[in-house]
Amino acid sequence: MMLLVPADVLRPRRPDEHFADEAEAARQAGIGVAVIDHDAFVRGQADGTAVGRVPEGADAVYRGWMLRSEQYAALVRAVAGRGVSLRTSPEQYRRAHELPGWYSAIEGHTPESVWTSGDDRRDFLQACTALGAGPAVLRDYSKSMKHYWHKASFIPDVADRDAAWRVASRFRQLRGDDYAGGFVLRRFESFVGAEVRTWWVEGSCRLVTAHPDTPEHQPAAEFDLTAVEASVRALDLPFVTADFALRDDGRWRIVEIGDGQVSDRPRSTPAAELIAALNIEDR
Repeated sequence: MMLLVPADVLRPRRPDEHFADEAEAARQAGIGVAVIDHDAFVRGQADGTAVGRVPEGADAVYRGWMLRSEQYAALVRAVAGRGVSLRTSPEQYRRAHELPGWYSAIEGHTPESVWTSGDDRRDFLQACTALGAGPAVLRDYSKSMKHYWHKASFIPDVADRDAAWRVASRFRQLRGDDYAGGFVLRRFESFVGAEVRTWWVEGSCRLVTAHPDTPEHQPAAEFDLTAVEASVRALDLPFVTADFALRDDGRWRIVEIGDGQVSDRPRSTPAAELIAALNIEDR
């Protein structure tokens, strides 16, 4: 197996600094490492040179910056031209990366959600009706704007259609070209404490870490995955993360699923632990 990471923009033969420690940990474990031109895929201008430093004929896992589903598909096609197969297919990446792909498998363990296709106001208001009155959190298929909580994320009451649309409009404006799929309305639930990130390989939880937004807050000793293991396994995906938050009634809830290739690792977790969890060398 081989680890693919983004190249440093200024030193294209070297890994991007953010992923350099994972690249070094992989090398220390005897795993080959190759760099790709991530920005070429983001621009939609990738050709053979974007993966020109990838050795031919190997199986690989990507660890790098986020890619839209269609950009990841372009990466898969590009490395396939060199006889390289990524562990996660484009269809699997989309199911992990976009909420409509994973919601049904974990519906009982995550806030109630409805979504639209596109950004039409009428479709958004129909989604508000489907969710029903009360507070909600807005996102698109792949990302929220929680750092703009009151202006582009939290809707105090979806029954107030004009106020809800103002939040949606601001969200759409902020996401710009990165807007993915459609609007997603998630029933608001009250959470306490820091989130926990879990890392799953082939349906098995291999690592439990802090969330990268709060790397200093390690998972509580009482954190328990037993109730959700079967649901995450049912996703049938090769490498995903599941983020958990503790609801104010004491129940752990899944607040996000993501493709593990583009999920950030908290700096409080050594890179070698993630590489070992991936078990790349045994595949």
